[in-house]
Amino acid sequence: MRALSPLLVSLLPLLPMAASAQQVVFGGLRADTKAPVEIISDTLRVNQETGLAVFSGNVRAAQGEMRMSTDELTVEYMGEDRSKIHRLLAAGQVILVSPTEQAESQNAVYDVTTGQMVMTGDVLLTQGQNIMTGTRLDVDLETGTGQMQGRVRTILQPGDK
Repeated sequence: MRALSPLLVSLLPLLPMAASAQQVVFGGLRADTKAPVEIISDTLRVNQETGLAVFSGNVRAAQGEMRMSTDELTVEYMGEDRSKIHRLLAAGQVILVSPTEQAESQNAVYDVTTGQMVMTGDVLLTQGQNIMTGTRLDVDLETGTGQMQGRVRTILQPGDK
């Protein structure tokens, strides 16, 4: 009897799930959620009253080994003195890169306090040669687990024989 490939074994828990939602394990889409967030952009607008900072033009953000690029990134601050980052809201051509994976979407919301990232709008996830698409990707950046939703399409490359 022929043994199952490790890739097929890892996908067995996914088989009973509906095509509209699929659990995903991200080996590389993890971030040190306690690490500082560095942001570089062409322009920055700050509104002390609302606690918002809007970075625009060639925006690059990094936290640990995670990298993000986008057209515009709004940072929501919290606390009485508005000194702690609460959420990052990325809009327009969002690309999230780790050492082993890449995800793209139109928008993303990253809750820095919980480590949760939600990517929406034409989501494309690349893990090596494997590709997954959907309309929404929820990722827990601390655990590296997530779920792709919305008519999920997956292309898996067979392993070496």
